[in-house]
Amino acid sequence: MFDIEREKRAEGPVLRQNCIKVGNRGEELEYLTFPSLEETGMVKHLFTTRTGGVSRGEFSTMSLSFTRGDDPKCVMENYRRIAEVLGCRPEDMVAAHQTHTTNIRRVTRADRGKGITETRDYENIDGLICNEPGIVLVTYFADCVPLFFVDPVHRAVGLAHSGWRGTESEMGACMVKAMGEAYGTRPEDLYTAIGPSICVNCYEVSEDVAERFEHFPGVVQKGRKPGKYQLNLREANRQILRQAGVKDDRISVTDICTCCNSEYLFSHRASMGRRGNLAAFLEMLYI
Repeated sequence: MFDIEREKRAEGPVLRQNCIKVGNRGEELEYLTFPSLEETGMVKHLFTTRTGGVSRGEFSTMSLSFTRGDDPKCVMENYRRIAEVLGCRPEDMVAAHQTHTTNIRRVTRADRGKGITETRDYENIDGLICNEPGIVLVTYFADCVPLFFVDPVHRAVGLAHSGWRGTESEMGACMVKAMGEAYGTRPEDLYTAIGPSICVNCYEVSEDVAERFEHFPGVVQKGRKPGKYQLNLREANRQILRQAGVKDDRISVTDICTCCNSEYLFSHRASMGRRGNLAAFLEMLYI
């Protein structure tokens, strides 16, 4: 198991490292899961690492992006390996088209395969929601914040991508609202998770970006250079979910930074943009 740097928490590790043999040569594929989501008993989910795929060079090895210059055959094989872990097919997956919006798509069976094995007929979508079992939602990351949503009462799920623009526009609250309108989800019913993303110590921003977050208590800190600031996107997203009505004990916040662990997780900052994409996967089970 890869030795990673974690934030120290009194309750111990928040994310679980998992390892499975995949491929003809039995490569080790590592992925991350939130026990809090698993304990709902109604979903399969995972967050990928860089291990266990077939991509090479700066995309090494588990890259899941068709748009960053990687060999499409390698990317598809990587999806097949993730599908093997989840017990599904790439044709069951539906991928976002992320452009730092708060646009959310309600996914149905008619969308299966889009963005993976089929051409998308939508764009500018940073959030996906669904209440049909057997459909796997997919969103992409390399420092931005992954948001997971599970409603065991109304049997609905959601995944979202939230960079600083999405966080400023309160993507988390937009997802809670969208699930409420679509499925009757109540905030207090939700189990949520804030996935692996860049930590406050690694995320330096300019003054104009920092000013946009002044209304979030404790989220902005003075940087190490004049005119620079450190931004805590995870804490901002936690506050957004809490203000949207999600219970404190149902918000799991990652203890793993993508930038601090750039050999294990793709990081846009650490690689200066030369990288593949991680992905979050979330599926509601048949029960």
